[in-house]
Formats: sequence, structure tokens, C-alpha cells
Amino acid sequence: MKPQDPDIQPSGFKYLVYAKEQPPYRPLPSQKNDVGDCIFQWKMSWWERLRVLFCGKVYINVLTFNKPLQPQRVSVNSKQVLRWYERA
Repeated sequence: MKPQDPDIQPSGFKYLVYAKEQPPYRPLPSQKNDVGDCIFQWKMSWWERLRVLFCGKVYINVLTFNKPLQPQRVSVNSKQVLRWYERA
């Protein structure tokens, strides 16, 4: 999978690229709000899409650097992501 510029921008979020000039990391585009919530978007290759279709599994590797684990949410639906932030 490759990170992409998120194609959604909930109210109050601003565009930010993590590790823009920080080798050995790849730049990670995001939308981020003032409380620290971030939205990332990843694009799957055809091979990855087929694997998910037939296996139904997605693995997430989180580098915590021995700090508390942050809550994570994975979705394939941008409307679900937007709905979370439109709940007021």
C-alpha cells in the first residue's frame, strides 16, 4: 500500500505531511485537527486488493516507541470517517 493525499477534509482539519524531509521515513500526508486526530489514506495495489478480497485480512504495524498505544480505527468507507467527526 502507498500513502496518498486524503480525499476528504472534515471541518476543522488541515493538511499536514509527516516526515516530509525525514529519511529514512516516507512522507505521510494527512488531515489533522487541533486535538491531534489524524486521517490518513492508503491506496492498495491490485494484488493487495485481491488478497483482501479472498483473505479478508489487513495488518497494521504501529511503532509505539514504548509509549502508550493510541486508539486506531481502520475503515474502507470515507463516509464512516466523516460521520465520526460530524457527530456534534
